[in-house]
Amino acid sequence: MGEVYRAKDTRLGRDVALKILSAHLLSDREGLLRFAQEARAASALNHPNIVTIYEIGQAAGVPYLAMELIAGKTLREILSDGPVPVRRLVDLAAQLTDGLARAHGVRIVHRDLKPENLMVSAEGFLKILDFGIAKLSDSGLASSEAPFQTATGITIGTPSYMSPEQAAGRTVDFRSDQFAAGLIFYELATGKRAFDRPTTVETLTAVIREEPEPLTALAPRLPVPVRWIIERCLSKDPDERYASTRDLARDLRQMQLNTDGLFGTESMKVATSAPGATSAASDEAEPARKPASVGRRAGRIVAAALGILAIAGAGAGFGYWLRHEVSDAPPPSWTGSLVMGGSTRVLAPRGSPDGRRIAFLTIVGGLAQVAVMDPSSGDWTVLTKRRDAGSVHRVEWSRDGSRHFFDRVTDVPRGVFSIPSLGGDERLILEGVQ
Repeated sequence: MGEVYRAKDTRLGRDVALKILSAHLLSDREGLLRFAQEARAASALNHPNIVTIYEIGQAAGVPYLAMELIAGKTLREILSDGPVPVRRLVDLAAQLTDGLARAHGVRIVHRDLKPENLMVSAEGFLKILDFGIAKLSDSGLASSEAPFQTATGITIGTPSYMSPEQAAGRTVDFRSDQFAAGLIFYELATGKRAFDRPTTVETLTAVIREEPEPLTALAPRLPVPVRWIIERCLSKDPDERYASTRDLARDLRQMQLNTDGLFGTESMKVATSAPGATSAASDEAEPARKPASVGRRAGRIVAAALGILAIAGAGAGFGYWLRHEVSDAPPPSWTGSLVMGGSTRVLAPRGSPDGRRIAFLTIVGGLAQVAVMDPSSGDWTVLTKRRDAGSVHRVEWSRDGSRHFFDRVTDVPRGVFSIPSLGGDERLILEGVQ
């Protein structure tokens, strides 16, 4: 709908990007309205991850926008090299959701998020562009309560990056942008689009009805918390996504602060589903080491031997104490593999219906809370956060594995609650029962 030129601001001596409305749209009322919409939406936003509008005007009857010139690449160009390293994925995702949270905070929905509309500067800063089909609150930017929706029955946007409700022409709100962001995160992780079909109609049908190929198959080394965030953004039901984009941005920023624990070495990359990808990713993540000298190897062997002796001595002492303390205890009648240990207390574990995850209770700040774990990787996270309604007593899965049901108890039963298995807000189901 527009043409963009590199231009010089002669008053301030700076290079800018000058966007003008395409000539064939100058007589088109809808094109003029959308151009004005972009100007109004983008100029209402002031955020480091959203392109800055310097000036809005008209010259020789042609509307224009003067905006910051970003020296860098579009996310589409970056994706042409395939999936990105996990650390970079989380960094880009955190920047994108920070900018979206700002837009959603002033009641603006972008509605056309895609890699072509995201620029990454040479310094690594992500910028959201092109608010041409953004939707503003009908009652103005100042309102924090007015809903921002598109008219029912109108489908607008890019098919491969639409939400199910957008593809079906239904009511759209900020959670539609969350779905589009999830599609972008999916593509960053796997190098392929979640819904890419031969025709537009097939693509829209897939967005509405089908599930994308599992991330566990396409990116098996993707950390579980990152996968959960992407899967939650890609929920078909908007109610299963984040109640606030600020919460989504906060989760990603928290992951950025804990990348060493979550993602390992800086060189870790997301593995693809190509044959041999797992071993190739392992080779890339583990740089070749120079052969150690004979003296260093001998020193390591001696240190290892001393360590083994120390562990054996400690084990013998502990075994003597244990036999003394539980000499009358019956032998165990079960076998299994240790998936969690140390100081973590695991209470009332429950397997998911598909057998792939475990929900359990663990003590956080003196209160039992609901946690969930993927036994294949050992990664786990605490889902419930409330401290004002007592401890969780028992947890169960819903039949389809999408939710947890649990009860909270103080000196009396407080009620039965539910929470999405990917995380979210607690919801009271029955009050005063256990």
